[in-house]
Amino acid sequence: MDAFYASVEQLDNPALRGKPVVVGGSAEGRGVVAAASYEARKFGVRSAMPMSRALRQCPDAVRVSPRFDRYGEVSRQVMAIFRALTPLVEPLSLDEAFLDVTGWVRDGAAPERIARELKDEVKSTTGLTLSVGAGSNKSIAKIASDLRKPDGLVVVPVGTEAAFLAPMPVRALWGIGPKTEAVLARAGIRTIADLAKRSEADARRLLGSSGEFLHAMANGIDDREVIIEHERKSVGAERTFARDLADGPELRRALADIATEVARRLTSSSVRAHTISIKLRYTNFHTITRQSSVKTAIDDAAVIVGVATHLFENVVAPGDEFRLLGIQCSRLAEAGEQTALWDQGSDSVAIVDTSRGDDMGPGDSATW
Repeated sequence: MDAFYASVEQLDNPALRGKPVVVGGSAEGRGVVAAASYEARKFGVRSAMPMSRALRQCPDAVRVSPRFDRYGEVSRQVMAIFRALTPLVEPLSLDEAFLDVTGWVRDGAAPERIARELKDEVKSTTGLTLSVGAGSNKSIAKIASDLRKPDGLVVVPVGTEAAFLAPMPVRALWGIGPKTEAVLARAGIRTIADLAKRSEADARRLLGSSGEFLHAMANGIDDREVIIEHERKSVGAERTFARDLADGPELRRALADIATEVARRLTSSSVRAHTISIKLRYTNFHTITRQSSVKTAIDDAAVIVGVATHLFENVVAPGDEFRLLGIQCSRLAEAGEQTALWDQGSDSVAIVDTSRGDDMGPGDSATW
């Protein structure tokens, strides 16, 4: 889907159509951009950018707070259209999915015709535009889908994968970020063709355990299947504060509110959790997590807040101030599966140092 959140806002509010729209938290409360319309992107506004910077770059932008319930509603409509075409659908997010249409192609349907009919159906049902990339594997389809947005359609014929990829920067490959790009650049590898020409041994030496996979992708080879269902591994929520908070009533209320939201999400998903974790980000962006496990899977807000409070009190020190607080529940079990009591002595610690945050807007929560 093209600029999904922003496009939904423009669809629902005709006054926003043709205007630069940014969806996200307020600039005053450390909000970030969750989505930007194409009118805003012309000014360099991108998702994950601090909202304050986005509004400086595009002063005429209209900021809209996210409405995730509405985006979920439209997403379900779109995914239903996908599944009416093929049951082999692997959602990547609310607005993106892989579809395996091999059966249709084997029966004689042209990939471009399938793509156009899919685009037309989504447009007529939701009023929104869809960009499609069609290819013989996941990585080719993914890269193709991004090439001609918005309202794009790119088909990569079988046998042309390597030539299609060759002139692109190596960063275009799935899994290559700025740090890996820099490593490859130092080795003289700047395009996908440069990587494809190297040996697998070179790729492993430069990229470690992922080298063989990335080398294959550079040559247009990707054998991953479309996975219909993913097992959900955790449920959580977090909140970034409008100002840094020390321990006190406001922070404790936030802890209880987040625990209640996590409990609601567990219940709505018909799962319970054996492990409860807290995430704390200090004023200087240093981030830590603490976790504890129980033998009896739980979904009760009071229990979650009790465990989270215990974990918090074990680390908070006088003078500490926090910009973000989160709770995550993992080791999930279907509701109804029960065992025994507390898993004694199971407290464990993980410490994570981060150089920059992944904040959302004040009061916003996000699944981990």
